[in-house]
Amino acid sequence: MQPLAPPLPRFGWCCQYIPPDGDAETAKRMNPGTITVATLSRLEPARAAEKLEQVLRRNLQSLHLQLAEVARHPAYRRLLRVNSGLLPVYTHAIGLPLYREPAIRALVESALDHAGRKAREAGIRIGLHPDQFCVLNSANPATLKNSVDELEYHADILRMMGLTGGWHPQGAHVNIHGGGRAEGIAGFRRGLALLSEDARGLVTVENDEMSYGLDDLLPLADAVPIILDLHHHWVKSGGEYIRADDPRIETVRGSWRGVRPIAHVSVSREDLLDGWPADELPDYAVLSARGLKARDLRAHSQRMWNHAVNRLVSEHLAWADFEVEAKAKNLAVDDLERDALRLGAVPAGVPAQ
Repeated sequence: MQPLAPPLPRFGWCCQYIPPDGDAETAKRMNPGTITVATLSRLEPARAAEKLEQVLRRNLQSLHLQLAEVARHPAYRRLLRVNSGLLPVYTHAIGLPLYREPAIRALVESALDHAGRKAREAGIRIGLHPDQFCVLNSANPATLKNSVDELEYHADILRMMGLTGGWHPQGAHVNIHGGGRAEGIAGFRRGLALLSEDARGLVTVENDEMSYGLDDLLPLADAVPIILDLHHHWVKSGGEYIRADDPRIETVRGSWRGVRPIAHVSVSREDLLDGWPADELPDYAVLSARGLKARDLRAHSQRMWNHAVNRLVSEHLAWADFEVEAKAKNLAVDDLERDALRLGAVPAGVPAQ
């Protein structure tokens, strides 16, 4: 029997689509809008429901357009982080009764069911990433409750897309940071236990530049998949570029329990590293000596401008899929794609199925 071929590596963009030609109407059509609690609170219930429904129709249509955009690319670009603001005010007291309205509920369930089928048919890996206020190890009961509610909201999106039930089905995930230092890893485990089974089967945790580096999170490998962020690690460690053969990678891979891991990448801002050779990895010590602080270096670039960083990502594609967190979104993915193709990290001519 022939051995199974290794999974095809994938990389993609996060949340917002940027039209290559800069067309404002395309950007508006492709990206979700929002509505605030303050706006809804000023409206009568019927008018509030009508207003929310208008925003939801736009947002759900934008998701379908984004999925269609991802699906037209080769299979190695079939990855999308869905915007967490897809369903505005979902967990807020003013939004809860509105989402129970039959018309709104039917709209959301139908559109997300269709989006989920589209994602599965096209082989698009789906992820979400709540804002950093989602702190699963908070000692504040109100913050902890809000964090649990927020994670359950994200699980609801994936549930309606048909991407729950078991351990990260189809690679689906809801990613958060480690949270505050006071309650530590033990607090994170306690918070994790408060989640529904579906939500626990989706949560992942990512190393950051401030509180929880990669080494800090490795003790959680038995409980939750770890997402390695290469840029965060570089900042937190003061300049280490973690390589694909680093022994810690095996712990990260093991935490996913057979599911292909996700990793993150970005680069420091182009304007701050003006003049740095694009074929050389940025040197943290040299840049610090120039007066750049960690807060400067951790800011994400617009594009994946550094070919040396793209080479590093290409090495890691042997074991992980990547969400590109550069601010130019899909345009930055184009940069990574060019280098990955040149290096043979992804196969040229892979058909857009």
